[in-house]
Amino acid sequence: MKFLAAFVAVIVAGVAHAQGYPAKPVRMLLAFPPGGPTDINARLFAQKLTEQTGQTFVVENRPGAGGNIAAAEAAKAAPDGSTIFYNTSAITIAPALQASVPFDPIRDFAPVALTATVPLVLAINPGIPVKNLQEFVAYAKANAGKLNYASSGTGTITHLAGALFASQLGLAMQHIPYKGSAPALVDVVGGQTQMMIDTISTVLPYARDNRLRPLAVAVQRRLAVLPEVPTLEEAANLPGFEMSAWQGILVPAATPKEIVAKLNAEVNRAVQNPDLRQRLAAGGSEPLGGTSEQYAAYIRSELQRWSKVVKDSGAKEN
Repeated sequence: MKFLAAFVAVIVAGVAHAQGYPAKPVRMLLAFPPGGPTDINARLFAQKLTEQTGQTFVVENRPGAGGNIAAAEAAKAAPDGSTIFYNTSAITIAPALQASVPFDPIRDFAPVALTATVPLVLAINPGIPVKNLQEFVAYAKANAGKLNYASSGTGTITHLAGALFASQLGLAMQHIPYKGSAPALVDVVGGQTQMMIDTISTVLPYARDNRLRPLAVAVQRRLAVLPEVPTLEEAANLPGFEMSAWQGILVPAATPKEIVAKLNAEVNRAVQNPDLRQRLAAGGSEPLGGTSEQYAAYIRSELQRWSKVVKDSGAKEN
């Protein structure tokens, strides 16, 4: 009876905690610097969650180590919902690419929900004398070892996308990692690096004023915002080359289930908000949502997927 009474007390306390959550400002940790696609979307969700709950969700940028710094801090945070992690696919790529990482994506986190996915676009510095992807591939082969491709960091999807592209087409290109998409694209625009496969949301502003030249999209159909740009399958005969940068929210593993459920409900409420959906779509993002269980299963499937991509591409930790 004592055990039963204690068990009921824990359940009641958890429900009460969830009903009052959040009772104080919530840190939303982010693994990339301001200005990139993850930062933009995280701030949109933080604003909407603030409006919905009446409590402030504050984005805190922790760039570096391909997302590992933020992930490690989030994993060790107090499991009370006061710290959440706006994560990306990097959390499932790092274990496949690196010999050791300071967190376990399954053991150390409780999934809340997927938030959005952003298609990737292959873009080059417009000073390169080519007009399409076929010409770029020929140019890269003629200048083997002389071209670089940028990424938002070692172990990010932009790194793996570039490595897989180069591997499948036999291109000798050097990987140059940065601490986020924003500084990486600045160097592609400036000519310090020549190519990057990055999200449509970050490439599009540069493409619209001709500071970048998009050559292909890394999804199965052309994008409405870049209808003239072919898919990688069309342009380079790379069937099945499908890469989008997905995002989601995680919390420390021991966070009470009632708080996880409350957060999940608020994220799904935000995803259905017409204003948020319009603002995400304007940047090329597709809102997602779903259950915590669906997100957990998706993380497991992505861990398997990226392990195969690392093996097939020969990608190395820089």
